Amino acid sequence: MADRYAAIMDLPLHQHPDADIILAQLIEAEYLYRNNRKMLTAVKNAKFRYQATLNDIICTPERNITKELLASVADCSFIDRGENIIITGATGCGKSYLASAIGYQACTKGKKVAYYSLPKLLSKLKSDKLDGGFRKEMERLENKNLLILDDWGLTPLDTMARLALLQIIEDRHNKYATIITSQLPVSEWHQYINENTIADAILDRIIHQAHRIEMTGESMRKINKLKSL
Repeated sequence: MADRYAAIMDLPLHQHPDADIILAQLIEAEYLYRNNRKMLTAVKNAKFRYQATLNDIICTPERNITKELLASVADCSFIDRGENIIITGATGCGKSYLASAIGYQACTKGKKVAYYSLPKLLSKLKSDKLDGGFRKEMERLENKNLLILDDWGLTPLDTMARLALLQIIEDRHNKYATIITSQLPVSEWHQYINENTIADAILDRIIHQAHRIEMTGESMRKINKLKSL
């Protein structure tokens, strides 16, 4: 408000707005400032893997990404409905980048977002289990409007990891949204979890309320490297 007021006072006297307009401009300036600060804090706390926005996503038939697809997630209404997004594709095709962009979009909408590499998260939860911090970490995860789990299927799961993953998914089911990225096709997820009862419980809560994005095409890292040569 102070910055906006100073800018108004710097104008020639005959250009000064009426008092009610000045007040409205000051309130609007403060509102925009606070919203922007809140958004920047949310982005910082989310710890995205990439700094990306939906405008940065390259839409081509080869990648199986369209502008219509991006528009369908841009309003973030899937978060309000507690729906999930599953992004699959070969390594380097841009899964994590797309997930980061959707997460950033959610931050601009005032949503609380957290981004994790699933193997690192499960390793941390295992350590927290030993030192008593497990419950607090699980509460932090449950409190996020959108949780992004990157690198699903990258490392094997032990019993503790399976149970932790089940609790994460169960706590969020029908209340909050989750984005999962994986090199594994969904048809192989049951085998990856490798315990029938737990796999059935986890997948039942993820898949039936999920929008699937199956990315195709060459590795973007390879394409970007060739462009730089």
